[in-house]
Amino acid sequence: MSRERVVACLSGGVDSSVAAARLVEAGYQVVGVFMRSGVSGHSVGEKQGCCSVEDALDARRVADLLGIPFYPLDMAEAFEPLIQRFVDDYARGRTPNPCVLCNRWLKFGHVLRFADKLGARWVASGHYARVEERRGRTTLLRGRDPRKDQSYVLAVLDQHQLARVRFPLGEADKDEVRAEAAARGLVRVADKRDSQEICFVAGDYRDLLRERLPADAPALSPGEIVDASGAVVGRHPGVAGFTLGQRKGIGVALGEPAYVQRTDVGRRLVVVGPKSGTLRRRIEAEDVTWVGRALLPGEELRGRAQIRAHGATIPARVRALAPERVEVALDEPVSAVAAGQLVVVYADDDEEVLLSAWISASE
Repeated sequence: MSRERVVACLSGGVDSSVAAARLVEAGYQVVGVFMRSGVSGHSVGEKQGCCSVEDALDARRVADLLGIPFYPLDMAEAFEPLIQRFVDDYARGRTPNPCVLCNRWLKFGHVLRFADKLGARWVASGHYARVEERRGRTTLLRGRDPRKDQSYVLAVLDQHQLARVRFPLGEADKDEVRAEAAARGLVRVADKRDSQEICFVAGDYRDLLRERLPADAPALSPGEIVDASGAVVGRHPGVAGFTLGQRKGIGVALGEPAYVQRTDVGRRLVVVGPKSGTLRRRIEAEDVTWVGRALLPGEELRGRAQIRAHGATIPARVRALAPERVEVALDEPVSAVAAGQLVVVYADDDEEVLLSAWISASE
């Protein structure tokens, strides 16, 4: 093959390291990059999700071992809208998903523009997902390893982005990847724990909210905890500390397990009750990314809806309400459908992504 240039996102973890190694072995001209958020403030050895100093050092060591150029990208300014969206979502009573937006805006947004400057055709990462050309479009498919499939968090990528990505681990199994890392001499990352935390939240996310929201912000102000009938059963320090479906840490006793059924930021209320009160069958969602063919308003399709990164999919009917707004009617009720999260709809084969959209309401 010709030596096509590819920019590989190196996070300092095992997946991105093996992905880059496979690209080098395949004959690509690989350039490694590490995204520096400028906001983690974590030093070597401290617990962190990604983007820490330790991760940066590991990414550089991997690049050195592979013999590829390495660029730490200063993305502090680019991270700012991501952080502000996180804060704004909580202020509105939503449950944010910043890692999904990071993929859209940063990994396959800013890094893709950096690739253009280098004359690179591709941007690659260690995500467990696949892309294929089908019916004249670039389709996004689940990774082969169901335990690690990451198509959900990539379902916000548009056609331009998907046409430029490479996922070398799409067919891989996680155990196989760890073994391969060790065999390739990438011993420092071979057994490294997967990152799960938000890179710009060093401790309690509510500390970040207090730094950025007014002192009297409703989301951070004390209020009442009520049951479904409206009876006051307790008090809370701020609605931002609760999310739909939450059971632990509510601080009330109802004589039966209590779950957060909904919150009302404007009235500073947290409504609790039995789990049945958290079930939802109808979802409204906005800011649609049509990975498959876009529907015209009024058109419908059948598929399988997923509302959490590793949740089960539920048969559903999707109806387009507007070019960027859909209604998703689930065949079975699902618990904890939180506004601010992503709903991803797969084809009936439960493999090909058809669309994604941000949940705005459910009932």
